[in-house]
Amino acid sequence: MAGPLSHVKVLDLSRVLAGPWTAQNLADLGAEVIKVERPGKGDDSRGYAPPFLKDEQGRETKEGAYFCAANRGKKSITVNLSKPEGQELVRELAKGVDVLVENYKVGDLARYGLGYDDLATLNPGLIYCSVTGFGQTGPDKDRPGYDFMAQGMGGLMSITGEADGMPGGGPQRVGIPIIDMTTGMYATIAICAALANRAITGKGQWIDVALLDSCVAFLANQAMNYFATGESPTRIGNAHPNIVPYQTFKTKDGAIILACGNDNLFNKFCEAAGCAHLPKDARFANNAERVKNRVEITRLLNEVFEKRTTREWVKLLDDAGVANGPINTIKEVFEEPQVIARGMKIELSHAAAGKVPLVASPMRFSGTPLQYDVPPPIVGQHTDEILRDVLKLSDAAIAKLRTEQIV
Repeated sequence: MAGPLSHVKVLDLSRVLAGPWTAQNLADLGAEVIKVERPGKGDDSRGYAPPFLKDEQGRETKEGAYFCAANRGKKSITVNLSKPEGQELVRELAKGVDVLVENYKVGDLARYGLGYDDLATLNPGLIYCSVTGFGQTGPDKDRPGYDFMAQGMGGLMSITGEADGMPGGGPQRVGIPIIDMTTGMYATIAICAALANRAITGKGQWIDVALLDSCVAFLANQAMNYFATGESPTRIGNAHPNIVPYQTFKTKDGAIILACGNDNLFNKFCEAAGCAHLPKDARFANNAERVKNRVEITRLLNEVFEKRTTREWVKLLDDAGVANGPINTIKEVFEEPQVIARGMKIELSHAAAGKVPLVASPMRFSGTPLQYDVPPPIVGQHTDEILRDVLKLSDAAIAKLRTEQIV
């Protein structure tokens, strides 16, 4: 069966990560996605390498691994947007789609006659999603924006990493471009909501999603901690600002995560770990008291955890029904039995690499299961196909576009 968005057509004019992540989500959900790239160079992220994909003989290709993370399920056409003929091709493509995703600087596409107002005149039902660093309004709207900047300006780095004065202390970005991806997820939700609204009203609309906004919204409980106290939360490493114990502990041979999300779990942990006296101490009897006495309970639990290896703790706590887990390398992630059972690694045929491993979508549907049929494309792989089958151009017209370097 087709995915839940198999009736939707998408034009992806974005590059790097936040916009492409949005369009890949839609592709995973079954949408038909056409990605517009610059002739020759393509999406900027194609150059974010090494590492490069390797073919079946182990030889390095020219395809960067980074690009493949966010461009599954798309067909690639190259179009030179600096030329009027290229702009006209995009206008023609926009007439026949439901959604357009772009992440150009504010006003850039409008200069080419490809802004929302321009295309909505041609396609009133078009859902036009603009992804930028700072949004379409405000004093910073014209600034370029990247994930790293958003993590810093949006406060995330002020609460990520070890505390000042500790080894390795200081502001730290998250190990993946999480705000790009979060923005892509918010954009995906907004597009799906706009599609639902259009089904009732028949009207499209312009969606404005920004990296900085997404980071601020993503502060969640930490923002509320600030609102409640008037004090900015600080970095506390792997500890939780509102729950104790909910952190990493060193074991005899490594480390483990203990996640006692409520008093019952803490009690169960203490019984299994041989420290049942701790919950009887008024300082540790409930979560609020443990948060107040974080330093002392952490010191006592460190002494407990040093007595066993990580594997011994995982087995003991699993048997006791206490939330815990090891800290895996990326290699170990894909060796986890649960990850294997959930099919989180997939493989698709690739035009240059032969086969390419990819990470599956985490979305599962009982009635419209996701299918993975289209691998990340090489630059312009589907240009002729799209010009011929979608825009109904003749071979002679296509040849002319190539000769004039429009595609």
